[in-house]
Amino acid sequence: MKYFIADMHFCHADIISFSNRPFKNVLEMNDEMVKLWNERVQSSEDEVYILGDFMYRGSAEKANEILKKLRGKKYLIKGNHEQYLNDSAFNLNNFEWIKDYYSFYYKRKEIVLFHYPILEWAQYYNNSILLYGHVHDKRIEYFDSTLGPRALNVGVDRIGFAPLSIDKVLEKIEEQEILFY
Repeated sequence: MKYFIADMHFCHADIISFSNRPFKNVLEMNDEMVKLWNERVQSSEDEVYILGDFMYRGSAEKANEILKKLRGKKYLIKGNHEQYLNDSAFNLNNFEWIKDYYSFYYKRKEIVLFHYPILEWAQYYNNSILLYGHVHDKRIEYFDSTLGPRALNVGVDRIGFAPLSIDKVLEKIEEQEILFY
């Protein structure tokens, strides 16, 4: 199964108040997100696409530690807070690959993965889907109405702090299309 998630911001204490996250402190937030991830991702063969901002200002060692706890094969679309990647202590093998942008086909539909919301993406006029993050739970109505029904914010603040399955993504897109048109 394929899963998607963005903007976990592990080790970022200020994100709790910035995004009104329901955690007392960063330790509770980190532990709960690991728990929720592993409840959802059942197999070491499941693929989890992280659409940026896995960790904020945490050490490479802490990033290694957290990634080892998370089930599944992990793929990273770089966000604007991936500084741990530049530390020689970070084990790049924690990710299957690291890219800026990626797309693939699923059920004859192109799925585009990018950290940032963008107005048009590959195959936009052929009903492709954009999954993005970066904006957390800010200006929800603006992004939803501007990007249209085939774009979905998979940031943890929008999806309950656990990775979203590809089937759930398609279900949400279908719901958005019904409401939009």
